[in-house]
Amino acid sequence: MLIKLHKIFTTVFILILSAGFNHAAAQDEADKDISTVLTAGSKNAIFNDHASYTFEVKNPTNTPQTGTVSYIITQRGKTLKTASQKVNMGKQSSQKYSFDLPSLKSGFYKVNFMVNITEYDDTTRRVFGIRPEEIRSPYQKPVDFDAFWNKAKAELAQVKPNFKVTPMPRMNTDNRNVYLIEMQSLSNYTVRGWMTVPKTNDKGRKFSVLLGLPGYQVNLLPITGLDEDLAIITLNVRGQGNSRGPIDTRRDEFIFYRIEDRDNYVMRGVIMDCVRAIDFIYAQPNLKHDNILVSGGSMGGYLALATASLDRRVNLCSAQNPILCDVNNLDGEVTWPVNDMKKYVRTQPGLTFDKVLGNLNYYDGKNFAQGVKCSTIMGIGLLDPYAPPYNEYATYNVIPGKKRLLVFKDLGHEVSQVYKDLEGRWMRDAFALF
Repeated sequence: MLIKLHKIFTTVFILILSAGFNHAAAQDEADKDISTVLTAGSKNAIFNDHASYTFEVKNPTNTPQTGTVSYIITQRGKTLKTASQKVNMGKQSSQKYSFDLPSLKSGFYKVNFMVNITEYDDTTRRVFGIRPEEIRSPYQKPVDFDAFWNKAKAELAQVKPNFKVTPMPRMNTDNRNVYLIEMQSLSNYTVRGWMTVPKTNDKGRKFSVLLGLPGYQVNLLPITGLDEDLAIITLNVRGQGNSRGPIDTRRDEFIFYRIEDRDNYVMRGVIMDCVRAIDFIYAQPNLKHDNILVSGGSMGGYLALATASLDRRVNLCSAQNPILCDVNNLDGEVTWPVNDMKKYVRTQPGLTFDKVLGNLNYYDGKNFAQGVKCSTIMGIGLLDPYAPPYNEYATYNVIPGKKRLLVFKDLGHEVSQVYKDLEGRWMRDAFALF
């Protein structure tokens, strides 16, 4: 048996080595391919008047290359400017081409850099901004926006929360206890989530709180980090994770669930679920009620803004790539969730997309942002296909409280570890967790 196992191990090991040698050979071959490097003239591709780029073409082959390098600037599908430079490269050489783009109005622009030479064609797609701090949406929030949400909070206050905390000892780690949490939210809907608390012998010790809010159709699980002074709550809002129940939609259906009815749209309950989670924190004697950070990405980022706007008990807000911002300017810029909403409209007699947009004005992240008074950080990617940078800046620019924005020029619907590291330091400084 040992001989057989040895033979099996040897065979697998040889296969791994062979794969490695093949990969190395392929890599050597790839190193001989023509390639390009595009470098923006500013760290985050944000410029004051006109953008500038350097486009480098590397030709490690033994064949001279001729042709062109060019760019095309577009905005909302309309071509604004294009230009090109001739390429005449010798073998085994490289050449850099500098491009000073024309002056443009405040806003964001897509730019494609193209190389078309003897043995190589490629396109590099990027986005740059011109004075984005000047961006303001032409769409105002509804005059009864605050009244609409005050009514929702009043309805929530009439629902007995029936908070329930259930120890989950099998899920404990060496340094943290895990609890299932449950509560009644708007319309008596039961929402659930998780709380992990550092183990301590000090019965009177209180912990600062990180409230993690979920992305779209994400099932949040307990977070058992190494922090010894932070309780971590992850909330699954109605219709997601372990809070599925009366609302149990398929992935593409959740975003338009009851969207034809402003007063019963799914996000009304979802946002109130987050406010109820703040109620939960205030009901726990071992949690610090003045040290609450709400954080999330994508839909979670949107919910962080909404919660911090509607509930002054939130002390810090961290929103990464928040969706549903400046909703009237999403059509033509993103496919999701606009296309799903339009498909739904076509199935509902008498419903129009204009009616949907009218309802969404009460759920616009930009309109919530105007009420965020606590210290806030946001992170965005300039290549984001769901939360475009124009919409994100239209939201960020109206936040009245202390704020900071991190821009990642080469990322899409994500932020880098740089953001998460900053979030951790910022929170610990604010909550004096040294």
